[in-house]
Order: sequence, then C-alpha cells, then structure tokens
Amino acid sequence: MSLRCHRFLIADDATLCRLANAKLERMLRDPANYRLPVFAGQRVRMADVAVEFVDRVPVRVVRSTFAILAIDDDGRIDSSKFVRQQFALAETALAPVLAVSESNDGVIDATARFVAQGGTWAPSHALMRAIEDAALGRLRCRRL
Repeated sequence: MSLRCHRFLIADDATLCRLANAKLERMLRDPANYRLPVFAGQRVRMADVAVEFVDRVPVRVVRSTFAILAIDDDGRIDSSKFVRQQFALAETALAPVLAVSESNDGVIDATARFVAQGGTWAPSHALMRAIEDAALGRLRCRRL
C-alpha cells in the first residue's frame, strides 16, 4: 500500500486538468518563469487528492482538499497569496488545539479564518465524483 497526491485544476466549465506536483512547486518558487497562460487572469479552483494504491493500482481516495489559485494576466500564480492562505488554513485548524485565537480581553482574532476562507471552495457532488474518477484513473483529463 502507498499513497500518492494528485492535483487537478478545474476550469470554469468544470473541465479537469491534471497538474504535476513538481510543476506547481516550480510555479510557486519562480512564478515569472513558470506560467499557466491557459488560466491567465483567473481565480482557478484546485483539488488535491490523496489516493491509496495497492500493487500500483489506485483503490480509493483517502483525502481531498480544495484551494483557489489567483493567476495574473500573464499566467503567473500569486504565490505569496497562496502561501498566506495555506498558513491561515493551518492556523485555523490548529487554533482550537492550541487555544491561541482569543486574547485576554475576550476578543477573538478571526483574521486567519477570513484569509483561509478566501482560498478554499467546496465542490458539488457531481464535480467531486468527477475528481475522484480522474484520481482513480477512470476519467481521462488533460495534463498541464
């Protein structure tokens, strides 16, 4: 048994495009040289899907997370915005455990929650099924 992460970008018409993990990493590190012109000027939905493999065959989706990428008019990802949103998601998830969100005067700092909400989305049932089918190899999709 092994786990692999598959990443998909979802176009406005719900078309799925597979994005290699290494390509996203290059886009985040060097947005000027690694672009996605097909999504220029858009906020693009992204799905990260962890898939369980048994004997190199995908058997089930273990976990899915959803984010939004801001792409400028030249096809460059706004990497600083994406990183801020990811850190805010982590902070929001950890806040209840660490009890760090309330000040001494009873005021709750919801900044991280609002930043995190701006970078997430939830798929419809039909779109989730399509994402899972693509992750499990039952639906072919374009590779970026």
